[in-house]
Order: sequence, then structure tokens, then C-alpha cells
Amino acid sequence: MHLSKALLDKYTTEQLSARDAQRLAEFIAFSPMVFQVSRVMVEKGVLDALRDSNDGLTIDEVAQSCKLSTYAAKILLEASLSIGTVIVDPATERFSITKAGWFLITDKRTRVNMAFNHDVNYEGLFVLDKALEEGRPAGLEHFGNWPTVYEGLSQLPPKVQESWFGFDHFYSDGSFNQALEIVFSRPTHNLLDVGGNTGRWATRCVQYNTDVEVTIVDLPQQLELMKQATADIQGAERIHGYGMNLLDAEAAFPTNHRWDAIWMSQFLDCFGEEEIVSILTRASRVMDPGTRLYIMETLWDRQRFEPATLCLTLTSVYFTAIANGNSKMYNTDDMSRLISQSGLEIVTIHDNLGQGHSIIECKIK
Repeated sequence: MHLSKALLDKYTTEQLSARDAQRLAEFIAFSPMVFQVSRVMVEKGVLDALRDSNDGLTIDEVAQSCKLSTYAAKILLEASLSIGTVIVDPATERFSITKAGWFLITDKRTRVNMAFNHDVNYEGLFVLDKALEEGRPAGLEHFGNWPTVYEGLSQLPPKVQESWFGFDHFYSDGSFNQALEIVFSRPTHNLLDVGGNTGRWATRCVQYNTDVEVTIVDLPQQLELMKQATADIQGAERIHGYGMNLLDAEAAFPTNHRWDAIWMSQFLDCFGEEEIVSILTRASRVMDPGTRLYIMETLWDRQRFEPATLCLTLTSVYFTAIANGNSKMYNTDDMSRLISQSGLEIVTIHDNLGQGHSIIECKIK
């Protein structure tokens, strides 16, 4: 297994004393309370109030500032002491924010993750065991009767959609500037964007290069969302749609152009291994020796910092319980094996893009 230097010690040797391990075990046991208390501390502005105070705040001052009862403020603050997001001065009984609390309210990734887990995942995770046993997104039933979240995405409640797209866009958007330079370092007139979603990558492409024509392959309902999202942008006439169920092993990729580049961004993690091989094999059939296929993924074993790996390996649980029941965030070895099985070979891997993305550049064998 490929592990970055940041992960070698952390993931291969025991790190905790017995006492610390015991605390972590209890932290895990009470983690639903930890999450919800911390979320409310953010949503009710308690952590903001503590950060903005000069000398900390008493329980009564927190209650008054955040429009809470004294009881509610006490519950939140005392729990947060144990969680580690606040500390207290025993002499003055004034509470102050800690570094962990500061990250909860200022780190954009943390805020995006918290909204995603509360709005999209929290209730559905109650049946994670069922999803694992049956190989299907049992937690998705909380929202509707769809085989995967993608068929139901346009019908999810607005707040859930907002958090889902916020999560998806946050992790991809920060990598696009570097990705554009990589893809367009080669002459690229026709680009096939597989799983293009709402057209954010296609939009960036037609704005970056005034000659490129982009064809998005996705479900018909996703293409409708894409058309709405791109209707008024400059270059929209060069963004085209090709409706296709990518899970249909008989569905062929379009052959109306010679493709200079095929792009898959945060896409293959939405599928199980057999499905990935099917998709990549069909993609290889519309490639020629000059075509490059670019797979942009957050491979969990290539992260520079361990907290990013934590986010990714736990995001796999979302795919199990909510998204489709059979996919995950992959590591380098697994993705390389699937690429090879599909008749493709890796040209190079570009690392450290944006929020920990890698681009695997492939060609036909």
C-alpha cells in the first residue's frame, strides 16, 4: 500500500497510551452527542461569541449574547469542556474558545463537512449496518425510494441539496486552476466530461480555452440541472450534453468526435470496482493513442496531512449508507489495478492539487 510520509507512523504503529486510548473509546461511544453539541455551538453563535470576547464569557453572558436559556448555555458549555472546544478559568468562571473551537468556525472545510454530515448523512447512518450487509444505500430511504442518491439528487430537500453540492463543489473547485493547466498543456479541442454534474468544470474549460468544445456525459436529469446552471455563462454554446446511464454496461460513450481528452473528476469514487472497470473500458474504446484520460480523485493514501485522510476514509461511509452502497474513496493501489484491468496504462500522477487531489493521467495500452 502506498502511504504518504504523513501517514506512515500514524497508521502503522500504536500512537496512544492506555489512558488516551480509553478516552478515545468513550469519545467514540458518545460521538453523536459530540457532533450535535459542537454543531449547535457553531449554529447558535456560541463559539463566535467566545472568540470575539476579550476575557471570555460567563454562562449567563453566553446565554444573553446567544439568546439561550441559562440551562441551554450550561449544557452546551459543560459538554464542550469535555469535547475540547472551550476551556474555563475556575477563578472567574469565564469560558474561552480553544484552537479546536476556532477551527470549527473558521476552517471552511470543517464547516462544509459539518453541514454535509448533518443534512445529508446523520439520520441515514443509523442503518449503516444494514447498508453494509445488503450492499445498498439503506440510509437513502430516509429521503426517498431511489437506487442511488444521484437519481434523487434533484428531488432532495433544498437544504440537503445545498449541503450536498457545497461538499462536492468545495473539494473540486480548489483544484480546477491547476487541473486546467495540466489538461490544456496538450492541444485540446474536444473534451468529454464524464459525470459532469452541474457543469462547473465544463464552465471553467470554455472560459479558459476559447476553442474547446465540451460534451458532458451524465444522467438526463443531471443534464437538465447543468443546462440551467450554465445557461447564462460565456461560452455556454460550446457545452453540450449526452444523456446516458453510466451504470448500463451496454451504454456506449459518444463517438461523434475524436476526443483529445476525457475528464473524470470526483467521479469514479461514486462506483464499485466492477462498475469502474466497465466505465473505463468503455471510455478506452473511444480513445486513440493521442487521447489522454484524466482521473481527478482525492486518493486517501496520498494526502500530505493526516486530517485529510481522516475525512476521506470516513467519506467512504457516506457512499455506503447514502450514495450507492458499493463505492468508496480509493487508494492508489486499488485505482491503479482497476485502470490496468480496463486496458489503460498510467502515464503519470500529478499530486497535491487543491484540497488534496491527484490527477491520474492515462492512455490506452
